Amino acid sequence: MSTAIEVKPFNIDVPEEELDDLRRRIAATRWPDEEPVTDESQGVQLETIQKLARYWETEYDWRKCEAKLNALPQFMTEIDGLNIHFIHVRSEHEEALPLIATHGWPGSVLEFMEVIEPLTDPTEHGGNASDAFHLVIPSMPGYGFSDKPTKTGWDPGRIAHAWVELMKRLGYTEFVAQGGDWGAAICDVMAMQEPPELLGIHSNMPSTVPPDVSKALVRGDPAPSELSDDERRAYERLNEFFTKDIGYAIEMGTRPQTLYGLSDSPVDLAAWMLDHDIRSYKRIAGLFDGQSFGAITRDDILDNITLYWLTNTGVSSARLYWNTLYEGEGRFYDAVDVSIPAAVSIFPDEIHPAPRSWTEQAYHDLIYYNELDEGGHFAAWEVPELFMSEVQAAFRPLR
Repeated sequence: MSTAIEVKPFNIDVPEEELDDLRRRIAATRWPDEEPVTDESQGVQLETIQKLARYWETEYDWRKCEAKLNALPQFMTEIDGLNIHFIHVRSEHEEALPLIATHGWPGSVLEFMEVIEPLTDPTEHGGNASDAFHLVIPSMPGYGFSDKPTKTGWDPGRIAHAWVELMKRLGYTEFVAQGGDWGAAICDVMAMQEPPELLGIHSNMPSTVPPDVSKALVRGDPAPSELSDDERRAYERLNEFFTKDIGYAIEMGTRPQTLYGLSDSPVDLAAWMLDHDIRSYKRIAGLFDGQSFGAITRDDILDNITLYWLTNTGVSSARLYWNTLYEGEGRFYDAVDVSIPAAVSIFPDEIHPAPRSWTEQAYHDLIYYNELDEGGHFAAWEVPELFMSEVQAAFRPLR
């Protein structure tokens, strides 16, 4: 691989004193009183976060995660003034399709760990060589080991431009893009920018809500009477999110610098990251009470939180919400206007189970749409085999 701009190999080696400091801070946590309610209506429950903290301090081992990441080909390259960290796994199959996959908040490249091998080498997992991908998984600016922007302006549109530059720099003249959460917003904007190298996108959190329905949601109105059953279900789910779960996004979108606790207290960071959407929170809380959450384990959750802690990216990751709210062209749920080929997978516990009727209005060349029976907001993490199958099916028409 030759390029005028250097792409450097990257390796993680966290000093032991940083891990010792993390454990000391967890042990020194000053706890509030227990919540005066018997459910999660006031936020992350004291019993849940204390169980997480005890395990984090006494049993959890970051070195296992570090070793898994270092076993993968990781790189750094400077794009638009920032060093961008990314994983790049090339398939051995000649017909492999280049794919860039983008995480969201409160996620990271770790969300995709269990799908890397099946996507790049499907024949070793019971699949066909014709479904193989060359896989690029970047850390967004301000997230993980990528640089933290020191100026405003890094919204989904700017990230989309950077991702196109990254793929071209790696020698890919054609590629596809996948994402959920912020990754979905970046895919949407990239698709609307229509770079000639982009063949199509796949989203597991599509932006489809029509303008009149969006206005009703903002006002907190009941579901409009003309909605179909699927549309009503989507409306009610979004209304639940906007009335009960949206607090974190409002704070990060308006006052991210106020969140000093995310840099000073690991327990505060953990609680903030757990309190994303109610369905995910309940399943994550169950992990620390002996229950299961698909393929996700307690260590997976703490790997992700520890990555944020060690890179001190609690506040820098939050600024993406501010950049988008005040400067950006990205969006989450309002209908987009995408003309290039698009594929959509709907996981039942996602915040927005977008109905096909809305999806077809937003994505004008819808080449694939499927509703799954299980999985939620962290689909690649929770149900990696289903997610892998969806990505393969989504892009078959473009090969």
